[in-house]
Amino acid sequence: MEKLKTNVLSEISALTLEIEQDYPELLKYLDETRSTLPHGNENSSMDMKSLEDYRETLKELIQSYGKNRK
Repeated sequence: MEKLKTNVLSEISALTLEIEQDYPELLKYLDETRSTLPHGNENSSMDMKSLEDYRETLKELIQSYGKNRK
Protein backbone atom coordinates (compact mmCIF):
# COMPACT_ATOMS: atom_id res chain seq x y z
CA MET A 1 0.00 0.00 0.00
CA GLU A 2 2.84 2.43 0.76
CA LYS A 3 4.36 1.82 -2.66
CA LEU A 4 1.05 2.63 -4.32
CA LYS A 5 0.72 5.80 -2.24
CA THR A 6 4.27 6.78 -3.17
CA ASN A 7 3.47 6.26 -6.86
CA VAL A 8 0.35 8.40 -6.66
CA LEU A 9 2.26 11.15 -4.84
CA SER A 10 4.96 10.99 -7.52
CA GLU A 11 2.32 11.40 -10.23
CA ILE A 12 0.81 14.36 -8.38
CA SER A 13 4.24 15.96 -8.17
CA ALA A 14 4.86 15.40 -11.87
CA LEU A 15 1.47 16.82 -12.83
CA THR A 16 2.00 19.84 -10.61
CA LEU A 17 5.40 20.44 -12.17
CA GLU A 18 3.87 20.14 -15.64
CA ILE A 19 1.29 22.77 -14.74
CA GLU A 20 3.96 25.07 -13.30
CA GLN A 21 6.19 24.77 -16.37
CA ASP A 22 3.74 24.40 -19.26
CA TYR A 23 0.53 26.01 -18.02
CA PRO A 24 1.47 28.67 -15.42
CA GLU A 25 -1.89 30.35 -15.99
CA LEU A 26 -3.49 27.32 -14.28
CA LEU A 27 -1.57 27.80 -11.02
CA LYS A 28 -4.46 29.79 -9.58
CA TYR A 29 -6.60 26.64 -9.70
CA LEU A 30 -4.19 24.51 -7.68
CA ASP A 31 -5.33 26.01 -4.38
CA GLU A 32 -8.92 25.18 -5.25
CA THR A 33 -8.12 21.58 -6.16
CA ARG A 34 -6.04 21.13 -2.99
CA SER A 35 -9.16 21.84 -0.97
CA THR A 36 -10.24 18.30 -1.77
CA LEU A 37 -7.37 16.99 0.37
CA PRO A 38 -7.57 16.72 4.15
CA HIS A 39 -6.22 19.77 5.99
CA GLY A 40 -3.34 18.97 8.35
CA ASN A 41 -5.27 18.54 11.59
CA GLU A 42 -4.59 15.61 13.92
CA ASN A 43 -7.59 13.53 12.88
CA SER A 44 -7.07 13.74 9.12
CA SER A 45 -5.03 11.39 7.04
CA MET A 46 -4.03 11.27 3.43
CA ASP A 47 -6.16 8.35 2.35
CA MET A 48 -5.69 6.79 -1.06
CA LYS A 49 -9.10 7.87 -2.32
CA SER A 50 -8.34 11.54 -1.65
CA LEU A 51 -4.94 11.29 -3.31
CA GLU A 52 -6.32 9.47 -6.35
CA ASP A 53 -9.15 12.00 -6.67
CA TYR A 54 -6.66 14.88 -6.51
CA ARG A 55 -4.46 13.22 -9.14
CA GLU A 56 -7.46 12.78 -11.45
CA THR A 57 -8.48 16.40 -10.89
CA LEU A 58 -5.03 17.56 -11.98
CA LYS A 59 -5.15 15.33 -15.07
CA GLU A 60 -8.58 16.66 -16.00
CA LEU A 61 -7.44 20.24 -15.50
CA ILE A 62 -4.51 19.74 -17.88
CA GLN A 63 -6.60 17.83 -20.40
CA SER A 64 -9.49 20.33 -20.40
CA TYR A 65 -7.18 23.30 -20.70
CA GLY A 66 -5.17 21.63 -23.47
CA LYS A 67 -8.33 21.06 -25.52
CA ASN A 68 -9.55 24.62 -25.05
CA ARG A 69 -6.14 26.04 -25.83
CA LYS A 70 -6.08 24.76 -29.43
